[in-house]
Amino acid sequence: MTTRFPIAIASGKGGVGKSTVSLNLAVCLAERGASVGLLDADLYGPDIPRMVGLVRKRDARHLDLWRSDTEPEEPLERFGVKIMSAAFLLGEGQSLSLQAGLIDLLLIRLTRGVAWGDLDYLVIDLPPGTADLQQQLMRRLKLAGALVVVTPQDVAHLDARRVLDLCRRADVNVLGGIENMDGLRCPHCDERIDVFPRVAHERSIWASGVERLGSIPLVPDVAAAGDRGTPVVVADPSSPQAKAFTDLATHLSSVLAV
Repeated sequence: MTTRFPIAIASGKGGVGKSTVSLNLAVCLAERGASVGLLDADLYGPDIPRMVGLVRKRDARHLDLWRSDTEPEEPLERFGVKIMSAAFLLGEGQSLSLQAGLIDLLLIRLTRGVAWGDLDYLVIDLPPGTADLQQQLMRRLKLAGALVVVTPQDVAHLDARRVLDLCRRADVNVLGGIENMDGLRCPHCDERIDVFPRVAHERSIWASGVERLGSIPLVPDVAAAGDRGTPVVVADPSSPQAKAFTDLATHLSSVLAV
């Protein structure tokens, strides 16, 4: 596998929409004509397959961490994006219970054991936080950079600042941040409603020098599209939220090209 730009999508806490950003960004990059892979590296909560309508219903009897006697397995393709996830190896409701020392073997299988081909971009949906798994991925893949996803909450920015510290210690360039669920438009009066309490600027990642690359409004259609197995940039490409993802892909393409 050769990849020009491996990009990690990170967050400090769960529930901020990191997988939604990863998927819609990958699809937007593919729609621009790029060869794109999407690695669902959130091993303990892999949601990407469900969000593209690829669900393994049968439970696995055992999990092969490494298959040295076989050809690399083909990733599954949806919406022009090559996808690999631990969810393809287990049943939908099965949990992944591995000791920390074995996680690296599974990461090898999901990266080097996959016939990714030549990619322009490999979008990597990291698990939230700063644990061993994130650190191992940063060591194993020479990242072109990372995007940090937050919601407009103090705790989301607080945990994201810890991710910034991890990136700096791992010498990973932070390309910028995305604020998801940024305000809700009232369906009756069109007034903006801040569902989450706003974070003070001095406590935000923006005050740490992170460039704000975009904001995704809080719209039920985004979550509903993922639940139906179609990302919102495909289900409703003319919507403001789809445009936000498209603008993000355009910006990243120009930054990484330079």
